[in-house]
Amino acid sequence: MRVAVIGSGHVGLVAGGCLAAIGHHVVCADRDATLIAELQAGRLPIYEPHLGGALCKAREEGRLAFTENSLQAATSADIILLCVGVPQLETGHVDFSALDEAARQIAPAIDSHKLVVLRTTVPVQTGEQLRHLLAVYGHKPEEHIHVAANPQFLREGTAMDDFLHPDRILVGVAESASAQRLREVYAPILESKFFCPVHAGSCPPRPRPELLVTNIQSAELIKYVTNSFLALKISYANVLADLCEQLGANIQEVCRAMGLDARIGPKFLDAGLGFGGPRLPKDLQAFLKFVVSTGVESGILLGTDRVNRTRVDSFFRKIEKCVWVLKEKRIALLGLAYTPNTDDIRGSPSIELWRRLTAAGVLVCAYDPRAMANACEENPTLTCVADAYQAADRADALIIATECEEFVKLDWKRIHGLMARPTVLDGRNLLSPSAMLALGFEYHSVGRPG
Repeated sequence: MRVAVIGSGHVGLVAGGCLAAIGHHVVCADRDATLIAELQAGRLPIYEPHLGGALCKAREEGRLAFTENSLQAATSADIILLCVGVPQLETGHVDFSALDEAARQIAPAIDSHKLVVLRTTVPVQTGEQLRHLLAVYGHKPEEHIHVAANPQFLREGTAMDDFLHPDRILVGVAESASAQRLREVYAPILESKFFCPVHAGSCPPRPRPELLVTNIQSAELIKYVTNSFLALKISYANVLADLCEQLGANIQEVCRAMGLDARIGPKFLDAGLGFGGPRLPKDLQAFLKFVVSTGVESGILLGTDRVNRTRVDSFFRKIEKCVWVLKEKRIALLGLAYTPNTDDIRGSPSIELWRRLTAAGVLVCAYDPRAMANACEENPTLTCVADAYQAADRADALIIATECEEFVKLDWKRIHGLMARPTVLDGRNLLSPSAMLALGFEYHSVGRPG
């Protein structure tokens, strides 16, 4: 099929790269001329494992192109994916200006033969509004406009694998013909018949994903309720971690046992600095705002948000208690991205922790495998070094703030010898307390004895 992807940010580039990888002809459009020039030159503006190789291969094989002209991309396409951002304003409301502009740009190309698909996470009933806007801007009857919702469930750092090997594919449609067209778009994934760029060919056997077909409003709601429930699990684990610290229990043992219950599952029961990033906090707050507006009881969502907002404060108090006098102390900070395998620092608990430490007079020396360039660009006073060992040199304490596998594999005996005071505060429960204590560290984590 011929697919136009409007919006070439993280969501759009992953969608474009993956759809081209499974055989479709894709044009990615964006109004940012600088971004398009970078992509046309073969430079990827974000870090996402395997994405650069997939985009390069698709371009070489003639299945992927980039353009500033959204109308031109939409005109030549059968399916149009809208992947533009809908950021949250300080008021808690959603900013639809980019979506409105995208609708205005592509509307002249929309006719009864094209399907416009909302890929971005949006509030319920956005699909209805989009259909109306396309009809108004395109001067066509609404019954000639076909809109669907196809929310993405991608995690930065594993987005390619999540797209190509999903648990399920959710489509919200107003008519059965739209569902059939989306089934054709995703047929190679549903049937597991494609060359996988993530696994360099064949991948380990996995259950085939199910195509879930709902109405548009249900699909829009499902995305919000899913993210909110994941946020709830993380906040619940953090409440339990605080309880474990009071009682001498071990949060990892508690959550492992709880997660073995098939009704609960083990994923997202991870205690630590809380969740961050550009999506999960935003989606929770937007959904909370929506639920409050309907008059439905929202206490459980309020509690989830409140717990998460306190995690950096709680960990900062742990640092104060451990280090005692913070002013002019040297602290190594490992991890700046909000999650591993990405360079994205938006909403990162680590950056918020850095701000708190700096305000207290701490000399922070940071390292992250991917995110240092973005972090320094956004925070010019941030001091970064080439590796974890330089960060640890003469440090009074070392903080692990991002769950990077690289940090597990460090030579911790060497780090012990480099530090002025061998103290580690593990905000992600990444290391073994017994192993760290055996090496002679003073070791503190979240919700675990030791």
